[in-house]
Amino acid sequence: MKLAIVFAAALTIIGFASTASAVDVDAGKHVSFKCAVCHTFVAGKNGLGPSLFGVVGRKSASVDGYTYSEGMKNANKTWDEATLDVYLTDPKSTVPGTKMMFVGLPNPEDRANVIAYLATLK
Repeated sequence: MKLAIVFAAALTIIGFASTASAVDVDAGKHVSFKCAVCHTFVAGKNGLGPSLFGVVGRKSASVDGYTYSEGMKNANKTWDEATLDVYLTDPKSTVPGTKMMFVGLPNPEDRANVIAYLATLK
């Protein structure tokens, strides 16, 4: 009986270890090509969307030289990891009235990796 309990506990621990994954900045950089259609990753250089350089920790609608939608101007968000995760899941639902046409990143691992990559842009 004790052996069965130890075995079950070991399988549980192994199961948790195999499902947990660390963020991968390189994978995030690769997935960010979806962002690069409209955004740049260069400080002070906007594209169709604002530059994503320094986005982690930045207030919404705060990049100089970019004309934001009323929805984004009224969003009053700080782009931390948790807020970006929610936003990148479904931008239009998170910030109604945004002009961002992107439908979102449904895969949580992709979002975590992209956010990790964006956090390196300082």
